Amino acid sequence: MLSNTLNTNEIKDASSTEVEFEHLDAVGRTREFKQITESPNLPHRLTISHSETGTGATRVRRSVVRFDKTVAGVSLLPRGIAAYVVLSAPVGDLSATTEMKNVLAELISFMATTGSGTTVLFDCSGNGANALITGGL
Repeated sequence: MLSNTLNTNEIKDASSTEVEFEHLDAVGRTREFKQITESPNLPHRLTISHSETGTGATRVRRSVVRFDKTVAGVSLLPRGIAAYVVLSAPVGDLSATTEMKNVLAELISFMATTGSGTTVLFDCSGNGANALITGGL
């Protein structure tokens, strides 16, 4: 369970600077946090949610971690940016979390490292992050 205040380096920006969030709301299996220093007109949110479908061996859990940030565009109009990760796993037919962790680790390593690197790159110069930001393939 996450604490109500995420302020001990749980979240960092591209310059590796801590970004602090505090609990805002919880409904069912969804929890929302807001950046502590956000401007009222430019919300910056973290949402974590889970849903399940099926029963028994067909039960599947879909979990989402999502960041939404409103920024002022060049036009000075508010513009939204969203980034999220979805993990869909057949939890009703798995005996351990090992393969879920392996798939998530593969995603994280692709997003935050280069082919030969082993250092996590918060500056988004990892292969996957670079492809998302530049629209590259």
